[in-house]
Amino acid sequence: MDVGLFLLLVLAGVGAGLSGSIAGLASLFSYPALLAAGLPPVTANVTNTVALTFSSLGSVVGSRPELTGQGATVKRFALLTATGGALGATLVLLTPPGAFERIVPFLVGGASTALLFQPWFRPVPEPGTGVPRTSAAVVAGVFAVAVYGGYFGAAAGVLMLALILVSLPVSLLQGNALKNVLLGLANGIAAIGFAFFGGVDWLAALPLAIGLLAGARVGPAVSRRIPTTILRVGIALAGLGLAVTLAVGAY
Repeated sequence: MDVGLFLLLVLAGVGAGLSGSIAGLASLFSYPALLAAGLPPVTANVTNTVALTFSSLGSVVGSRPELTGQGATVKRFALLTATGGALGATLVLLTPPGAFERIVPFLVGGASTALLFQPWFRPVPEPGTGVPRTSAAVVAGVFAVAVYGGYFGAAAGVLMLALILVSLPVSLLQGNALKNVLLGLANGIAAIGFAFFGGVDWLAALPLAIGLLAGARVGPAVSRRIPTTILRVGIALAGLGLAVTLAVGAY
């Protein structure tokens, strides 16, 4: 790999790390960069998933203040998301992606719309407790997003963030931090499978991972300086834009 391509992937990784830790849109930068580097789509997908584990590491380290007191929520969903990530990785290796890719734009668009109107939604508490109810729909939704994250993952962060914000009593920054942890688990499990069975391009993964780690580390600090409403609307609109882009590519 020449120096120019190496630097391109590092820069793409920085942009992906920033956008991923702030808005859940890392693959908007990283996946096209791998395609531009000449990787076939499936190889780019598995290489991207492996590199994104470094984005998760950076964003979790940078989000420690927002994760304070969220340990119980993480434990509640950790096994679920890890299992979903493993299933998603298995689907990549065993099934053709065409049908799933046709569904993805609608998922991303729906999640972005939910995020846009999130202030009008409120978590439903358990009667007499004030503690939000973890309904079967929420559990199924978290699992489905984790499967998608392990399978492909473009805008999986938007899907998970929207689900967290409409079902848990957390702020946008806290929800973003939880999203980074939960998707990091799904992504990490998928990455382990791809590392052994997925044909990862390690020469491309290295510079991308370096950029992802750096960008994700500073992303939470950047998000703290952006007004919450602007950040939420910006993420939602970016997600809607990605949904349109994915729909054009799929259809």
